[in-house]
Amino acid sequence: MTLLDGKKILTEIREELSIKVQQYIAQGHRAPCLVAVLVGNDGASQTYVSSKEKNSASCGYQSRILRFDESMSEEELLNEIEKLNQDDTVDGFIVQSPLPSHISAQRIFDAIDPNKDVDGFNTINTGKLTKGMDCFVPATPLGIIELLKRYQIETSGKHCVVIGRSDIVGRPMSILLSLPKAGGNATVTLCHSRTQNLKQFTLQADIVVAALGKPEFLTGDMVKEGAIVIDVGITRIDDPSKKSGFRLSGDVKFDEVAIKCSYITPVPGGVGLMTIASLLQNTMKAYELKLGNNSKKN
Repeated sequence: MTLLDGKKILTEIREELSIKVQQYIAQGHRAPCLVAVLVGNDGASQTYVSSKEKNSASCGYQSRILRFDESMSEEELLNEIEKLNQDDTVDGFIVQSPLPSHISAQRIFDAIDPNKDVDGFNTINTGKLTKGMDCFVPATPLGIIELLKRYQIETSGKHCVVIGRSDIVGRPMSILLSLPKAGGNATVTLCHSRTQNLKQFTLQADIVVAALGKPEFLTGDMVKEGAIVIDVGITRIDDPSKKSGFRLSGDVKFDEVAIKCSYITPVPGGVGLMTIASLLQNTMKAYELKLGNNSKKN
């Protein structure tokens, strides 16, 4: 069994991006700029956004966080998004979810300029993804594909089972795995809460992507020998023995499943870090797209 080490790959990607940034600055360009918008005081979101800021800075990016009170109205947030859309010094930005219940997440995502939508949640980017067109792909599925590529894990001709059909992970993951390109060409089964006898599907899978948000849902009796298991879930579980008062659990019952796997991602240290890596890559893509457009204008 081999651990798919997200920390190792994130470090590699940061180094690659840092070299690019240095080259662009040497050519007289400014550094790429990534902005995160945070509404409210969700603890997990604050931790995640701070990690994004730290990793952006390590690549030489300009990075900042815009923090707003949970009482902020949807219209006020839309106004802030429009400011970022119009700001030529901002290459990409994200609006961290979850958002307060009085704000429509999809309306917010669709207000983001598709060329600055480095989270890949805008409907235009979603539509392009389904067509196999160049676009900004949601960071978590994109990070999983990158992780598989860097470990030289073949997806072509494999049977992949994705558990979970969210717009952020499950559905785009199933599309990426089926696209006729590197990291795709798989036969994909998309399972969800209405799937009957899910175990019969996971036992057939060469690759299982667990993305349903239920701690330790995937157990050892649900995977075949030699399977590759990608654990997307990360849930805080109360644990008085920990200094923090909680522990992190994935969607996979790791000790049971790992002994049967050829490859598996840990939690933490796996997919979460690859999500950050892909966000950094998407920001570079947005930056280079803008540079290309500016050079055409000139």
